Amino acid sequence: GNNAVIMGRKTWESIPLKFRPLPNRINVVVSRNDDLELPEDVLLANSLENALEKLRSIQTSNISKIFIIGGASIYKEALEKNLCNKILLTEVHNHPLDFECGEQSFDTHFPLYSVKSDWGSKLLEEGSWYSHGDLKYRFIEYTRPKESEEQEVANDVFPVAQAQADMNKEEMQYLNLCRHIIENGVTKSDRTGTGTIASFGHTMRFSLRDDTIPLLTTKRVFWRGVAEELLWFVRGQTDAKLLQQKNIHIWDGNASKEYMESIGLGHYAEGDLGPVYGFQWRNWGADYEGCDADYTDKGVDQLQECIDKIKNKPWDRRIIMSAWNVGDISKMALPPCHMFCQFFVDTEQNELHCQMYQRSADMGLGVPFNIASYSLLTHLIARVCGLKAGEFVHVLGDAHVYSNHVDALKVQLERKPRAFPKLYINGNKDRIEDFEMEDLDLVGYNPHKSIKMEMAV
Repeated sequence: GNNAVIMGRKTWESIPLKFRPLPNRINVVVSRNDDLELPEDVLLANSLENALEKLRSIQTSNISKIFIIGGASIYKEALEKNLCNKILLTEVHNHPLDFECGEQSFDTHFPLYSVKSDWGSKLLEEGSWYSHGDLKYRFIEYTRPKESEEQEVANDVFPVAQAQADMNKEEMQYLNLCRHIIENGVTKSDRTGTGTIASFGHTMRFSLRDDTIPLLTTKRVFWRGVAEELLWFVRGQTDAKLLQQKNIHIWDGNASKEYMESIGLGHYAEGDLGPVYGFQWRNWGADYEGCDADYTDKGVDQLQECIDKIKNKPWDRRIIMSAWNVGDISKMALPPCHMFCQFFVDTEQNELHCQMYQRSADMGLGVPFNIASYSLLTHLIARVCGLKAGEFVHVLGDAHVYSNHVDALKVQLERKPRAFPKLYINGNKDRIEDFEMEDLDLVGYNPHKSIKMEMAV
């Protein structure tokens, strides 16, 4: 049988004359204007539901599939009323790695925030970006789970309960903790002179199953910055210039000559951060001789030891990586905030879990980054070890909100979380340090707009 296409008036008018009506399909146009002039073989409906009724009433009930092809309000209604089982989406970017730029570049967007969090997503051609001028694009398919289709009737009866159940509970942990700190925290002065509201000893848990990456959605998180910094750690690098060359400036405040002189490290070369995270992960105990020295086979490679234990001794209770090297702290631009993590292998489910302890947690700027960073690390280690990522547990010591972030966080707290995106890792690598940004495909990240917060240095 034929397929049918349902579209709004503007979508109909945007199709070049020579292509409309779309051939070999039943065309239905939704418009409240009863006098809209349409070809005889095109159906006019006054609402989406009316369009579906008209298609149902066609006696030749041999319609194979009904496609809804725009615009935004019809897409939104179809998703919110649970009318579709599959979405074929063309995702367009100015640059494939810069997910931050998508926000300002286009005047209209598909309402992905209306897609329920339990939908599956996959790239139709794995890892493929296509080019058209300055634009890059790829094709993504979202699929509604079968059980969700069976629940449709119940959802229609209890739509409010369903909406609450669908809210991203894991992101709510973060928002509720921010709210708790702002309302109940202790007001303290701090090293940077900015002032904080703080609370001690909190835990959050995030599922990484089914390729999920907990990249917060109530504001846009700088994914490329998260991923490139984590890969920089994994390679044992400590030179901030390597990130600056990729237009990532998250370490600039703590790498400036002025700052380094203020903490007695003015003798370091520009951009050299000292024996920070990556050095401790890959070369613990080696003498630090600058960011450009060769540390091959020097010190303890904690990260590789963790990977070896996960592969060969998954029952081990010592699969631990620490950045808190007391003897090296005075040589670092900044002592480690996320300082210690432990891995656990669920040998029944073939899952890898990670728990990280963060002594100092900047809730507004740092924590969204740290959640995504250790989740990515867990996904990468799981891939290298032939396991699936399970859960990331985040333990916070001094969890604080800077006084100049309070207003911005109050804006964020008003927003409703959306579904977390998926992370697809292309290819298998024997060595974790061989992964590149291009191997990481982030799919379905549809956050609210960015919120500007200043970093305290």
